[in-house]
Amino acid sequence: MTVAALFVGVALGALVALLVARRHPPAPDPVHDALAQMDAKLGDMERERAHARGALDEQLRSLGAQTRALSAALRQPHTRGRWGELQLRRVVELAGMTAHCDFVEQRSVAAEDGLLRPDLIVQLPGRTQVIVDAKAPLHAFLDAGEAQDETGRTAALAAHAKLLREHLRRLSAKAYWDQFETAPDFVVLFLPGEHFWNAALEADPALLEEGARQSVLVATPTTLIALLRAVAYGWQQERVAADARAVAELGRDVHRRLEVFGEHLERLGRGLRAAVGAYNGAVGSFEHRVLPGARRLADHGVVSPERALAAPEPIDVITRRLAAAAPEPDHEGAPIS
Repeated sequence: MTVAALFVGVALGALVALLVARRHPPAPDPVHDALAQMDAKLGDMERERAHARGALDEQLRSLGAQTRALSAALRQPHTRGRWGELQLRRVVELAGMTAHCDFVEQRSVAAEDGLLRPDLIVQLPGRTQVIVDAKAPLHAFLDAGEAQDETGRTAALAAHAKLLREHLRRLSAKAYWDQFETAPDFVVLFLPGEHFWNAALEADPALLEEGARQSVLVATPTTLIALLRAVAYGWQQERVAADARAVAELGRDVHRRLEVFGEHLERLGRGLRAAVGAYNGAVGSFEHRVLPGARRLADHGVVSPERALAAPEPIDVITRRLAAAAPEPDHEGAPIS
């Protein structure tokens, strides 16, 4: 009986509480509202992240396809060679050695084994030439980048170094210095990237000594720019010296012309002095020999006194003689003649 009364009491209490709650709604909970707003913002951020991740994945897939296409293109010998030549051209432009000034591209020369066609002939001051040949050994290098483990990467780098060693041997065998009379006894092998040379040296450090032994200097864009800048500076100094020689020759020519002009002036002065002397002599003769007779004619009434002859004035202006000045010495202390 007691248990039943307890349950009845609990039920009546719940019913009363429900009626009170319906009549008086609970006060708003600020914490609950803040959590609801945060949950909504997190949902929006998650949807935006998913959209951005999808766009990024699409760009990565496109970039991967382009990278694979570029890698496949660079594996073609013709494409690699053309890319190396374009890089060489760009380096030459950065160094200030333009095609119409100091170098010639793709010129062929006759040799015993056929035509030799270097990629670049750099003209040095003094009619000296440096031969540059561009190579782009990419096949094994790309294999090293795509290797799945360290063993495959090491084997690919070893093949890359072996290929570069073979390029050194072949380029040395061409002996460009025998075909170009003014070329020094070495040739420059241009690699279009620093990483190609560094990777080869990592696999075979003896390549540096091998290049020196084969009379082949390996140049990357950085080192070739430095070399060409030095050549450009040499051309600049050559132009300055040529301008100085031209100015000196022009000065000597002007001096010779001034000498001739001075001689003409001296002859003109002598002629003026002779003319003045002759004029003064004629005036003296006119005064002493002609005027007296003419005055006597006027005295006898032959002519009127108003028409009497007047004596001309002599010229007493003296022409100035040219001063023979000593020639000024030039920069070396010798007179310009």
